[in-house]
Amino acid sequence: MSATATVQASTMKAIVQDRYGSADVLELKEIDRPAVGNGDVLVKVHAAAAHQGDWHLMTGRPYLVRIMGFGLRRPKTTVRGMDVAGRVEAVGTSVTQFQPGDEVFGWCNGSFAEYACAPVSNFLPKPARLTFEQAAAVPISGMTALQAVRDTGQVRAGQKVLITGAAGGVGSFAVQIAKAFGAEVTGVCSTTKADLVRSIGADHVIDYTREDFTRGGQRYDVIVDTAGRRPLRHLRRALGPAGMLVLVGGEGGDRWLGGFDRQLRAVLLSPFVRQHLRMLVSVERQEDLAVLKEMIEARMVTPVIDRRYPLSETPEAIRYLAQGHAIGKTVINVSGR
Repeated sequence: MSATATVQASTMKAIVQDRYGSADVLELKEIDRPAVGNGDVLVKVHAAAAHQGDWHLMTGRPYLVRIMGFGLRRPKTTVRGMDVAGRVEAVGTSVTQFQPGDEVFGWCNGSFAEYACAPVSNFLPKPARLTFEQAAAVPISGMTALQAVRDTGQVRAGQKVLITGAAGGVGSFAVQIAKAFGAEVTGVCSTTKADLVRSIGADHVIDYTREDFTRGGQRYDVIVDTAGRRPLRHLRRALGPAGMLVLVGGEGGDRWLGGFDRQLRAVLLSPFVRQHLRMLVSVERQEDLAVLKEMIEARMVTPVIDRRYPLSETPEAIRYLAQGHAIGKTVINVSGR
């Protein structure tokens, strides 16, 4: 093999950032492929998906993100992207669960690239009925929704559950999961997204451009707030006397805490009121990805994809995501298929 061929075989194209900022800091570059450790799986990426966390890590805002260990002056991980689906390219010496050629999905650091590497515990076999693009749309948003509905929200059959941002990446999964758990689900979204929210299982849809659900008189057992901007006092008006409010993320706010200050206020207030006010701190877990896979294979959950972008147009995908108008997930098609 020639020296040139050797170099080409050990490098890859990836979306790289070396400083915090707008989507303009994202550049398509040729870099080294990640090294494969003993317990790792190297995946040839077919598709990745963008989520709000990618924007926060790209901008370094709020500054709390940097303090949490992602890099004070510049990002520690220079390749963005976490959701991934593709084929196994290589495995570490201690990995027995997968072999080259297997179709997998999961999460990693740096999926906006031709190759991505992570511990074997980050992956599962791809659901057979999903395309690579659909599979890539599942992990981060799906696990966040599952933990919000099942763990923090403790949703049970027969409860009245309201989900804000019901057409978004997390919200579209939350609607389907709550419905699968037997809840009566109300989704809140804009006019153009109402049909989609009904199609994924919502029993009722509230168009927030025409109706303020916090003043409608209806009270809910559980509210899963994925939209992240409504004041606590408004959300509490729509919550039952002993209801559960789950705050998933948060946008807006100042440059230091962003929407996190609303979550902190909820946690501090909760011990003094009958209502249960909780913030979600989601964690990536293989066992939760396995639950989502089972629900997908049972046709209880299907990922919703809004737009697809090639790897070279990842900055434009992040700009679109940041506008807050996406219906479901925004996907990066890395393989070009």
